[in-house]
Amino acid sequence: MECVRSGALDLGRSGNFLGKSGSTTSCGKVRCSTNLAGSTKCEQNLHGKAKPLLLSASGKARGTSGLVHRSPVLKHQHHLSVRSTSTDVCTTFDEDVKGVSSHAVEEKVGVLLLNLGGPETLNDVQPFLFNLFADPDIIRLPRLFRFLQRPLAKLISTFRAPKSKEGYASIGGGSPLRKITDEQANALKVALKSKNLEADIYVGMRYWYPFTEEAIDQIKKDKITKLVVLPLYPQYSISTSGSSIRVLQNIVKEDPYFAGLPISIIESWYQREGYVKSMADLIEKELSVFSNPEEVMIFFSAHGVPLTYVKDAGDPYRDQMEDCIALIMEELKSRGTLNDHTLAYQSRVGPVQWLKPYTDEVLVELGQKGVKSLLAVPVSFVSEHIETLEEIDMEYRELALESGIENWGRVPALGCTSSFISDLADAVVEALPSASAMATRKVKDTDSDMDMMHYLTKMFLGSVLAFFLLLSPRLVSAFRNTLQ
Repeated sequence: MECVRSGALDLGRSGNFLGKSGSTTSCGKVRCSTNLAGSTKCEQNLHGKAKPLLLSASGKARGTSGLVHRSPVLKHQHHLSVRSTSTDVCTTFDEDVKGVSSHAVEEKVGVLLLNLGGPETLNDVQPFLFNLFADPDIIRLPRLFRFLQRPLAKLISTFRAPKSKEGYASIGGGSPLRKITDEQANALKVALKSKNLEADIYVGMRYWYPFTEEAIDQIKKDKITKLVVLPLYPQYSISTSGSSIRVLQNIVKEDPYFAGLPISIIESWYQREGYVKSMADLIEKELSVFSNPEEVMIFFSAHGVPLTYVKDAGDPYRDQMEDCIALIMEELKSRGTLNDHTLAYQSRVGPVQWLKPYTDEVLVELGQKGVKSLLAVPVSFVSEHIETLEEIDMEYRELALESGIENWGRVPALGCTSSFISDLADAVVEALPSASAMATRKVKDTDSDMDMMHYLTKMFLGSVLAFFLLLSPRLVSAFRNTLQ
């Protein structure tokens, strides 16, 4: 995610450089189911095929099910009807609502691409970080202390901006994410047309321009009659796809047009054959650059999330990531590529525990074990941005070489790789038939299954501790400067 060199925080819990081979297929030169009431549910299939999942209004699954993740905090919230298609889990909403007229109208299909966004200039960095940390899905405060969200975001973004500016300056003074996402949108439009589907493509960024709300406004102005929502995150996480979907929840509550608009949300698509094969193609191509490809360690580096997201909130991200790696390696094995591989998580910030193992620690360990050749694969990113161009290409490469790894390579993000874009187009086509109107009910605030006061107390104390630990180095430095 573009977020973290910035980070998703749960403040409530505690050699020879081989480089890229110059592929011309990616953009630029330079990567479960959730209902609109806020609950997260996931169905996975380890063989890459999605199974139907139908949730009743009470939230209980009917039919086949795989790994189901539920947040104890989110129980008893209203669950909308959810159906899946071959695109893993497509969320649809089909309760009785009054919305789009039932008489025959000309169908006008829209596709909304969701992404994180990133600052385009150095002056954008601090306000971008503010938007990021003001998101309750990034810094998760107890309900009683949500009034601290914006002041806390202001403090953290102010303290983190100088370091973040250095990172963006090192990759040209801003994030290329918007440019690449626009290129992906154009490529997807062409791919859909080749599949006999005319569609308008919209880009909605969560934390910078063009914001999701802007895209939604344009969709309404264009009088779209059927919408497919496609987050550009292969795996689902509360802090990525989930956060953007929450924005849609809020819009639906306030706008009758969208309450009646047939919508299908493709929440994760890491298991799609086209995605898996596209990743395998890129890995094979980069392996061929090494003098001894069979000796290269394939190093998957995924964006991390706080461990509490997975353990306490039921985030399916870790399970989906491990499944994703297994599918890619299975595809490579079928082609005769039998390299060793490992998975680690990058971009952690703050004092809380994140998903392990950590990328920086694993790189040091691999060097100590005598690994000499390594190919880094940014598996959770489909566009180049600061976490690939600066964190992986600069910070981790330098660390790897210092640790004894002599030959380093990096797989480029998928970008506009033709097979990848074609598969996204197939996903959109497959999702359209399940699109139906969305509606919401009043969400209950109580949870009889847990001691809420105990939970809130623990969250608050953890938040205070994490806040001071996060800011303490700069606070101490500032205090010392005042004494000099």
